[in-house]
Amino acid sequence: MPTSPSFHAGVTPDRVVDAASDLTRESGLFSWSIRDLAKRLGVTPSVIYHHVGGKDLLCRRVVERAMAELPVPDPALPWQDWFRELLFSAVPVAHRYPGVARWLVMHGPTIPAALPMIEAGIESLRRAGFGDAIGSAYGVLLNNAMLTLSVHDERQQLEEDGPRDHVAMLQEFAHLAAPGPGLETLTRTLLAPYARGGEDAKSARAAYYRFNVETTIAGLESWLETADAPTRTPRRPA
Repeated sequence: MPTSPSFHAGVTPDRVVDAASDLTRESGLFSWSIRDLAKRLGVTPSVIYHHVGGKDLLCRRVVERAMAELPVPDPALPWQDWFRELLFSAVPVAHRYPGVARWLVMHGPTIPAALPMIEAGIESLRRAGFGDAIGSAYGVLLNNAMLTLSVHDERQQLEEDGPRDHVAMLQEFAHLAAPGPGLETLTRTLLAPYARGGEDAKSARAAYYRFNVETTIAGLESWLETADAPTRTPRRPA
C-alpha cells in the first residue's frame, strides 16, 4: 500500500523556493501549481502553505531569486549606457526564469532585491535632467523591455507553435488581398524569420529587443532636447 507524503520531510522555506525556482526554469512561472510543487518535494500541499504560503507569495520569492542575479550597472555610466547594460543583461535572466518579465510588468519591481537597481536607475535619470518626468522615463524604459521579453517568453515556451503561428499569419495575409509592397516588406523583414523558427527566430527576437531598447533611449534623448527645465515638461508649439 503506497505511503502518503511525509508532512515535513526536512522541508525548509529555502528548499521550497529552490524547487519553485527549478519548476520555473523548466516550465515558466505561471505554469506550475502548488500541487506540482508539493509533488516535486514529496510532501502535501499544506506543507508548502505552512513554510512559504500560496502561489502569489511563491512567485514573489522566485522573482526575488531572479532579480538577485541581475547586476546593478556602474553608477558612473551615462544614463543611456546604464540602461543599456541593465536591459541587455536582463535577457539571459529572463530566459532562465520564463514568466518573471511578465510578473514584473504586472506587479512592478516591488521586491527588496530590486531596490538598489531602482535607486541607481532613478539617480542616473536625475543626473541626466529628466526632472519631474523621471518616473515616466524609468517606467517607459523598463516596461517596454519587460513587455517584449514577456512575449518572447511565450514564444520560447511554445517554440513549436511559434513558427506555425507565424506561418498561419502569413497565409491569412495572403488570403486577405493581393500582397502590395507594404505587406511584402512587413512579411519579409518581420514575420518571415519567426516563421522559419530555430536560429532565424532566435536572431529575430534578439534584433527586435535591441531595436526596442535603442529606440526607447533615442526617443527619451530627443524628448530631453525639447523639454523645458527644471520640471522637464514638453514645450508647447509656438
